[in-house]
Amino acid sequence: MCGIAGTIDFTRDVRELSDLPGRMAQALTRRGPDAEGVYQDACALLVHRRLIVVDPEGGSQPMTSPDGNTVLVYNGELYNTDELRRALTDLGHRFRGHSDTEVVLHAYLAWGCKAFGKLNGIYAFAIWEKDKRRLTLCRDRLGVKPLFYARRGKMLVFGSEQKAILCHPEMRAQLDEDGLRSILLLGPARPPFSGVFHGIRSVTPGQYLVFDESGLDYQLYWKLTAKEHTETLDQTIEHTRFLIEDAAKRQLVSDVPLCTFLSGGLDSSILSMLAAREMKNKGETLHTFSVDYRDNEKYFTKSIFQPNSDSAYIQTMVDAIGSTHHTVVLEQDELARALLDATEARDLPGMADVDSSLLLFCKAVKDAGFTVCQSGECADELFGGYPWYHREEILFEDCFPWSRSTALRQSLLHDGLIRDGEEFVRAHYACTCQSAPKLDSDSPKDARMREMFVLNLQWFMATLLDRKDRTSMYSGLEVRVPFCDHRIVEYAYNMPWSMKALDGREKGIVRKAFENDLPEEITWRKKSPYPKTFSPVYTQIVADALREKMHDKTSILPQFFRWDVLEDLMEHPNDLPEPWYGQLMRTPQIFAYLLQIDHWFRTYDVELI
Repeated sequence: MCGIAGTIDFTRDVRELSDLPGRMAQALTRRGPDAEGVYQDACALLVHRRLIVVDPEGGSQPMTSPDGNTVLVYNGELYNTDELRRALTDLGHRFRGHSDTEVVLHAYLAWGCKAFGKLNGIYAFAIWEKDKRRLTLCRDRLGVKPLFYARRGKMLVFGSEQKAILCHPEMRAQLDEDGLRSILLLGPARPPFSGVFHGIRSVTPGQYLVFDESGLDYQLYWKLTAKEHTETLDQTIEHTRFLIEDAAKRQLVSDVPLCTFLSGGLDSSILSMLAAREMKNKGETLHTFSVDYRDNEKYFTKSIFQPNSDSAYIQTMVDAIGSTHHTVVLEQDELARALLDATEARDLPGMADVDSSLLLFCKAVKDAGFTVCQSGECADELFGGYPWYHREEILFEDCFPWSRSTALRQSLLHDGLIRDGEEFVRAHYACTCQSAPKLDSDSPKDARMREMFVLNLQWFMATLLDRKDRTSMYSGLEVRVPFCDHRIVEYAYNMPWSMKALDGREKGIVRKAFENDLPEEITWRKKSPYPKTFSPVYTQIVADALREKMHDKTSILPQFFRWDVLEDLMEHPNDLPEPWYGQLMRTPQIFAYLLQIDHWFRTYDVELI
């Protein structure tokens, strides 16, 4: 994995921006700590920071075509590299190394933009063609890898992260009304096309852009389609198993040490089992990692979202697959301090300590000597793992199920700060539902399940993928997510709910597909999310810090938030009727999110416009 950035400008010689390559590269150093490369001509600047995973010698970037005309900077990993290389070799292409970067470049030379639909992987890349004076940006189908851009007339600047774009002298960290609404009413989610900062947009999943002197053209090369599911239950079970196994195996390719995250839940257990089996065949032992918090067993509180703790289930899996296991135990004070680093990693206020814990966890995995890891994200969104899929009073509510009302958020804000807030949130929700492809034969519940799938795909899953990429790449750790294989997504979208929720269980079809490979208590364990801290020590730390900020005249927080409401929340932290966002963001995480807002405004010198 890597970091990419650059600019195309048809109005001046970009080489005059002498300090821009260095500033962009510096901004992305954490994404690519191993090497740096720059390409420049009169119109184009392409910057690359590299994290070496495959082909250390042959994968250097920017990579130029044999004729010197086409230049590629690439962040990602292809999982069908060998198949594509064989097809391209048959067409007469010759390769200098074995990197997937070279395969992407030659695929574009052979097939143009039609190549994008042939790629299986996670990626974001930029291609500059000198003769046509044309830039093409492309992002993977599920948006696992980030890619942002900003256009100013005949100038375009892009980057893996917003901070790289802000290095350009014409870009400023500004927040307009929609951006403020996103931070305060949708956050930590953001609209799929939005970079939140004024003028910065995100290339959406499955999209590519072409920029030349005539303008900017947007195209989708992938989207969901609704189809009849024609397979029997037994065929569906077998097909589900094949897709997951194939995706997991493809994503074990690496020239550097690889491990897995293991929580003792179904998804990470499947991936760890498959990885351990594959590595055992090579005479190697899998290393697995889990995260916990000091004194968490003492303070753990059971809820509908988190019915049990992980430790006993982790040990069951470790014993079953024979992995070498590592438990990373986080302290409450370092968790709070890392809220600031997590904000800078994400370039935005994020999922509070859910982000900072993952950032610290990933750093520990990297420090242990690993560069690549597999993680079980996205199975819940695709196979109905969350309570909002199963509780019909939530399922048919006409709102985002993980953030069901803006009432709590609005109650914290000063009157008049946000205009038309409810309408803003509602418009995004309704537009997403309307975009869900359906069949005329769908029952009302089937149709709603399709809407719920797309809502989760474009919003909740996107937030988790953003969190995973930014907090892991902050320490130069590449995390792969096999359940995000687009073939699995396409198949799951059209699977009847009765099969998906087989036996009335969340992810029932996945459980059935792997029931003979896992210990029974793992197969049928109730879904439990990423672990969070339950310690009152952490709550006190973030409450005290927020109290200080709310009485600090240099902080933005008193301009936005009502101290009387926050103070009442501090005195009655358990009175919150439902999470702020998702399953894990409750009262301590609200305080932490506000601290991230304060740090974001200060660090990025954000200007309200």
